[in-house]
Amino acid sequence: SPHWRRWLGPTSRCVVPFTSFAEPDPASKVPGGRVPNAWFARNADRPLMFFASFWTPWKGIKKVRDGEREFELYGFLTTSPNEIVSPIHQKAMPAILTTPEEVDLWLTGEWDAVKHLQRPLPGNMLVVVEPPVKSDDELLL
Repeated sequence: SPHWRRWLGPTSRCVVPFTSFAEPDPASKVPGGRVPNAWFARNADRPLMFFASFWTPWKGIKKVRDGEREFELYGFLTTSPNEIVSPIHQKAMPAILTTPEEVDLWLTGEWDAVKHLQRPLPGNMLVVVEPPVKSDDELLL
């Protein structure tokens, strides 16, 4: 979309680290219950991967009572879903970077050199996993 062109350069790119991500799974909803999430990861060990993302400073009003303020906004680059994600979310999945070389290219390359990273991961690079276990003993990065 032309709307996003001004943020395609390296100065507006960032990465968001993750070990698993979720998409709402309406097919698994039980009557009267909430829509549960389906969780995806590289494998059961949940190694670190990165969402190809954009960020930009923004000055504006989010809450009228707070008035105008400065914010840093970010969003994920998305792509068509692969065969693992599409049964849950037919519209899109995040563009995922899996190697240090992909991360470096995403953060430094011109758009023509990085746009190929806006692709679904091959199906053998994602699996459905159990929801993460919440523990007060675990440290967040």
